[in-house]
Amino acid sequence: MKPVVLKFGGTSVATLEQREVAMLRLREERERGFAPVAVVSAMGRAPEPYATDSLLSLIGGHDGSRNADLLAACGELLSAALFASALESQGVSAVALSGAQAGILTNDRYGDAKILGVDPHRVREIIDAGAIPVVAGFQGVSEGGAITTLGRGGSDLTAIALGNALDAERVDIYTDVSGAMTADPRRIAGAHTIDRASLEEMTELAQHGAKVMHHKAADYAQRTNTPYAIKGLKSGSGTLVDENVENENPVTGVTASGRVTWIRVIRGDVEDRQRRMQVEMQMFQRIADAGISIDQSTINQAGVMFVVEGDRGGEIRQLLGDLNLAVRVREGCSKLSVVGAAMRYAPGVIHRVVRALSEGNVEIIHCTDSNITISVLVPSDDAQRAEQAVHDEFHLERHAEAREPVS
Repeated sequence: MKPVVLKFGGTSVATLEQREVAMLRLREERERGFAPVAVVSAMGRAPEPYATDSLLSLIGGHDGSRNADLLAACGELLSAALFASALESQGVSAVALSGAQAGILTNDRYGDAKILGVDPHRVREIIDAGAIPVVAGFQGVSEGGAITTLGRGGSDLTAIALGNALDAERVDIYTDVSGAMTADPRRIAGAHTIDRASLEEMTELAQHGAKVMHHKAADYAQRTNTPYAIKGLKSGSGTLVDENVENENPVTGVTASGRVTWIRVIRGDVEDRQRRMQVEMQMFQRIADAGISIDQSTINQAGVMFVVEGDRGGEIRQLLGDLNLAVRVREGCSKLSVVGAAMRYAPGVIHRVVRALSEGNVEIIHCTDSNITISVLVPSDDAQRAEQAVHDEFHLERHAEAREPVS
C-alpha cells in the first residue's frame, strides 16, 4: 500500500466535530487502497488551553530557547495522543509519535530549527503492522537529543518532509479554507481558489505573504520535488501543487505584505569608488549583525535601495549614522507581489501592472522582479486598492471561475 500523508491544522483537530471529519478523511484513503499517515498540529488557537501561544504564555510568551521548545512541543504531542485514541475508539489501530520518534532530525536552532534529515523506519513499521501513524507536527530532535520546533506553521513542513522520505503518493494539507487563493478573499472582491499551481509559484506566494502554506514547507517541497495539495477539511477540495502546470494567464496570484520600510542610500555622497564600496560593505555588515533581514535590494549607480520589515526607519538611521551616508527612509509601505510562472514567456506584464496601479492612483515607490514574481512597494494605506487593481487587470476572478476545484 502506497503511503499518503494527511496534515490536519489546529482548527481541524480543535473540536470533536472537526476530528470526526479528519478521521473520515483517513478512512477514505484506506478505502482507496492507500496507507494513510496523519500529521497533526496543536489544538485550536490562543486563548484555547493547548494552543502553542497558550502554552508559551506559561513562561511569559518567550520562544527560541531549549526549554520553550520543549514546552511548545507539548501542544502537538497532546493532539497526536488524543487523535490516535479517537481513531482507536472507532476500531482503527493507530500509534501516536513525537517528531523525534517519527525520525525528524534537526539542527539546534530553537524556535526555528532546520530539518537535517528524516529516518521514517518507525513510521514504516507502523504502516506495515496495519496501523495509522499519527505524528506530532512542528517538532523534531537535534543531534544532541533535544526537542526542537520548526517555526510557526511548522506542521506543514513535517508533512512535506515525511511525504518525501516515505515516497508518498501525495501530501494533503488540510486547513479551514479550500485551497490557495488568487488573493486574500477578505480583502479582494472576486478572489477564488487556485485550481493548480506549480511548486515554484506556491513557494513564491508563501514567501510573499500568502498564509495558507508555510513558506519553509513550500520551499522544501520545491527543492525535493514533492507534490502536495492544500484542501479544505470539510469540502475535501482545493489546490493541487506540482510541476505539471500549464496556465495561459501570466499571473496566478497576488499577495500583499504587512508594513515595511524602504531605505535609499544615495551613492554620490562618497566620491572615492574604493572608499564607497568599503562603506557599503560596512553598512550591510551592520544590518546583518543587528539581525535585520533585507528584501527587494537594488544596487546601481544611483545608490543602494532595500526594504526591511516593520516601521524601522529610526533604527536603520541609528545603525548607519556615523558612516557619512545620505540615508533616506520611508515607513508605512507594503509590498505587493504578483506571481505567475507563465509571465516568463509573456511580454508586457510589468507594463500591465504599472498601468493598473497608475489608473488606480496608487504610487509606485520601488519595484523589483524575478523570473516569476514582480514585487511593487506601495503606500500601506493604498495596498488593498493596489491588490484589487492588479487582480482585476489580469482577470483572475474570471479565470478562477472557469476552473474546477481539485478533490
